[in-house]
Amino acid sequence: MVAAKAGVSRATVSRVVNGSPKVSPAIVAAVNRAITQLNYVPNRAARTLASRQTQAIALLVPEEITWFFADPYLSSVMLGITQALEPTDYILNLLVSSSDPRRKTHRYLTGGNVDGALVVSHHAGNVDLVELSQMVPTVFGGQPAIPGLRDPYFVDVDNVIGGRQATEHLLALGRKRLATITGSLDMHASVDRLAGWRSALGAAGQTDDAVANADFTAVGGARAMRELLERYPDLDAVFAASDLMARAAVGVLTEAGRRVPEDVAVIGYDDNMVAVSETPLLTTVRQPSTDMGAEMVDVLLHILAGDPPAQRARTLQTSLVIRETA
Repeated sequence: MVAAKAGVSRATVSRVVNGSPKVSPAIVAAVNRAITQLNYVPNRAARTLASRQTQAIALLVPEEITWFFADPYLSSVMLGITQALEPTDYILNLLVSSSDPRRKTHRYLTGGNVDGALVVSHHAGNVDLVELSQMVPTVFGGQPAIPGLRDPYFVDVDNVIGGRQATEHLLALGRKRLATITGSLDMHASVDRLAGWRSALGAAGQTDDAVANADFTAVGGARAMRELLERYPDLDAVFAASDLMARAAVGVLTEAGRRVPEDVAVIGYDDNMVAVSETPLLTTVRQPSTDMGAEMVDVLLHILAGDPPAQRARTLQTSLVIRETA
């Protein structure tokens, strides 16, 4: 009935209902009007039996549950994912687990319970994801650093450029002793942001030894800032690889009697709510996290529709947002 009213084939109606990106906007609008006028409700069970599709997509976050709720970056990515899935008939299953010793999550994902998977905040040690990507269409948020994972689909920003943007701004302000707080170095983003920082310092003829490794958490950022102050008491600028760590660094500097930005300039990375939640407002490198989530969904929907993108990597742009800390 829907196909007849919309003047299209039943196959086209099926593609629209299933959220296929291969249908023109005009046809989508016509089919949706027919669905509304006929009060049509798709029969998920029947469609699953006929197509062997579950109409479910998993969002896998291989981290501790407390980390997931504390990290605004993950919230922003998830917002983009859910917004992009709203016009489709897919439901989202959230799976948060830093370890899977009984392989329950792995069995669930590879047991035909989902049509595809989105993975964010992955580490080099998440080797189970190699098998997952071979069995289930998978798109990663951020370039994976997992050994044995070949030609993955992923959405990311150019983190080398982002690290360079932050460092070049600090140098332009006349800062002479720059330090950095890294994220987890088993993640590509952390390694690339550090590489960008070193690249800018090298081009300026400055040393790049003032490095403290952390883990993208506020606790880790505070610990790293204390370490840097002890080792390099003359530092006058800090680039932290996330806003959470940058905000923690500002707190430690203030406690130590260092004024921000007069004595020490600070730049973060992300441009999320942490950057503007309190004063001084953070200068930061903006990465479009919500857009990244939406792009991940777009790539996965193309794969599920049998039209995988020719390019396996989508790279979005970063930009420097100048506020009070630098």
